Amino acid sequence: MCGRFAITLPPEAVRAFFNYVERPNFPPRYNIAPTQPIPIVFAKPFTHGSERHFLLARWGLLPSFVKDPKDFPLIINARAESLAQKPSFRNALKRRRCLVVCDGFYEWRKVSDSGPKQPYLIRRIDREPMGFAGLYEIWSDPSGGEIDTACIVTVAANELMSRVHDRMPAILPRAHFSQWLDTDEVDAHAAVKLLAPAPEQALDLTPIGLRVNKVSTDDEGLQTPTGPALKA
Repeated sequence: MCGRFAITLPPEAVRAFFNYVERPNFPPRYNIAPTQPIPIVFAKPFTHGSERHFLLARWGLLPSFVKDPKDFPLIINARAESLAQKPSFRNALKRRRCLVVCDGFYEWRKVSDSGPKQPYLIRRIDREPMGFAGLYEIWSDPSGGEIDTACIVTVAANELMSRVHDRMPAILPRAHFSQWLDTDEVDAHAAVKLLAPAPEQALDLTPIGLRVNKVSTDDEGLQTPTGPALKA
């Protein structure tokens, strides 16, 4: 699964990478956690995924059929293998696909039976942003209020990532952004075919300290390496 991530690059660099219309000015975030606002990118209908927009959404998907969020489990990840079958994801897969904006995410590896797990920071080798495949929903409460919500799609880990965890976010290459976002011409079946583990050579995994474990810790120092990075 993916339970924490970061977006630390300058806003204009992120905008240039994802090519969305808005010019948001957001501060770096080093430790984004579930239920917090996350940056997503979606496409205007009938533009073949090319006219893109930036939106902040709650990390935790709420399907439209949910009556009370208190009685519904928090969905921060969705497995690619079951998107088309599960009621929580079917409609979003057809009509509300998005990219989750990121430039690093965290995962933990068990190193002993008694000690704490070792956290790793996973980034692209070239340090460019990453676009995770995501789903979003606009949930309406009984009083008519609306909440934008989203989750990250995951796939089986590649060989490098499997040294730490058996799952990883579905990191889409830029060449596939428009197809994933185009819910008019690219149907759910074709969209799922775009989801695959990232190439091992594209990523490195850097061990970091335990400060990342505390959600309230959100500063550049928590990404300080504590050892050499794992590479393919």
